[in-house]
Amino acid sequence: MRGQVATYIPVLAKVDPYQLGVCLYNVDSGKKDCAGASNVRFAIESVSKVIALLYAIERLGLTTVEDHLSPFDQILNFTREICNDPQITLNEEIYQSELRTGDMNRSLAYYLKAKETLANDVTTSLETYFKQCSMMVTCESLANLGAVLANDGIAPWNGERLISSDAATYTKSVMMTTGLYNQSGTYSVKIGVPTKSGVGGGLVASAPKYGIGIFSPALDQAGNSVAGLALLEMISRELDLDIFKY
Repeated sequence: MRGQVATYIPVLAKVDPYQLGVCLYNVDSGKKDCAGASNVRFAIESVSKVIALLYAIERLGLTTVEDHLSPFDQILNFTREICNDPQITLNEEIYQSELRTGDMNRSLAYYLKAKETLANDVTTSLETYFKQCSMMVTCESLANLGAVLANDGIAPWNGERLISSDAATYTKSVMMTTGLYNQSGTYSVKIGVPTKSGVGGGLVASAPKYGIGIFSPALDQAGNSVAGLALLEMISRELDLDIFKY
């Protein structure tokens, strides 16, 4: 299957689609294996929802997560910590591109506000969301994130607990059921690993003993990386990572 980059966001339309990078973090040995475009920085996009959810759960608790807004600067700092990557920054050009073209998100936000589901100011909420989507990460950043989730919330690089066990478990459950948009159910069967994609071409996966970060910007119709999912399926099969086999 051939894919294409996310053309509805003008800046992402300029990204070279023929890139593929991967990084695997073995939380038991502490060893990382990275290959290809693993150090190329790309927009985190919807993968940031994993981080925002973890931050909100830790800050507010599960019962009140949907009632509050976390400021972007705090999300950025938490992202740098949980990805073990102080070089993560906001890409202003991508943010402005998202801001200009995000009419679907804008309409959904106003709909949620009208239904009294969104308690916060719509404009502020959207600005925060578009900024968090415009953070620049690498495969290694995402492998680190996946490794924290795989290690029950503890950073394998220093032994520090960054999130609670409950937050890690809850988030992995959400990733498994909704992380790949309309294809979540299909890839739960084919891959069997909690995964979240972003239209920037990134994938983060949290498997038994492994955190995995993948980047390849050509997307399928659902918005998931074509080569990235093919590679993740192969990795899951070769390393026997499918959680439904046990």
